[in-house]
Amino acid sequence: MNDLNTVRGNENGTNYMVKRPNKWKETLKEYKKSKYLFFMLFPTLIWFAIFHYGPLYGIQLAFKDFSPIKGIWGSEWVGLDHFRFLFFQSPDFTRIFRNTLLISLYNIIFGFPAPIILALLLNELRSNMFKRFAQSISYIPHFFSWVILSGIIIVMLSPSEGPVNYILQMFGMEPIYFLADPNYFRPALVVTGIWKEIGWGTIIYLAALSGIDPTLYEAAVIDGAGRWKRILHITLPSILPVVSIMFILSLGGILNAGFDQIFNLYSPAVYEVADVIDTYVYRAGIVQGQFGLTTAVGLFKNVIGIALVLGTNYAMKKMGQEGVL
Repeated sequence: MNDLNTVRGNENGTNYMVKRPNKWKETLKEYKKSKYLFFMLFPTLIWFAIFHYGPLYGIQLAFKDFSPIKGIWGSEWVGLDHFRFLFFQSPDFTRIFRNTLLISLYNIIFGFPAPIILALLLNELRSNMFKRFAQSISYIPHFFSWVILSGIIIVMLSPSEGPVNYILQMFGMEPIYFLADPNYFRPALVVTGIWKEIGWGTIIYLAALSGIDPTLYEAAVIDGAGRWKRILHITLPSILPVVSIMFILSLGGILNAGFDQIFNLYSPAVYEVADVIDTYVYRAGIVQGQFGLTTAVGLFKNVIGIALVLGTNYAMKKMGQEGVL
């Protein structure tokens, strides 16, 4: 009988046995060679286990009538009652779900291409000194929290003292209260969100651009290709795998409209267009103590996110692009 680790072969009429390599042993050898790297990885794994996988224990709250006195295990099961209330009886769910989708779609439509465009522009700069200066200026807002930036934005967009409205008045226009007018709040969110993250987002694309073979550009120049054609036929196709991966991840977070930004900028005057799933969870869960209902909302959001990641990943692979799985 043949051993599971051997295979039979035949060459020139001669039978022979070849030992099949044991994949588990080979893998174990590689792990042993990299054991110090795994020691460095352990703190990260522990952090994820405590703060990402540990809280999964609380998902059962979505199916229970939680009582702080009884605790999570002692609370009574209510099945899908929270989901039924959420989808069919809640007067707010339709509004907050619509707002979440609209704001997230605006961020993807206008915010996703922004760092790609900036990376392409920076890549075309000939002055390295100006390029580094522009990169540094664009990165700075990312390192400030929305608590700080919201104060700056409120002053900038103030209808009485803000420089934006001052410029509008110079052109004979009436002052606009961007953060209290439902017609302007969402555009203000999108623009300020792009301003904060556009520089940080370019890092990935600039790294992808640095990996393009320079001889491709040299050959294109010899063939008479202009700058625009080089971008269109060399640069963009070369970074397309990175763009596809980032797009998949962006769609996975489509129901994360940006709690920190909205919470620090919105007010009751714009709840109709600004209230999203995360702000609703904060008010209903933290303020009002409806932990079961808000856990159901969070579970629903995460299921949608996973489905979008898997679906988009599958579609990208079918189109011949890179995926995340």
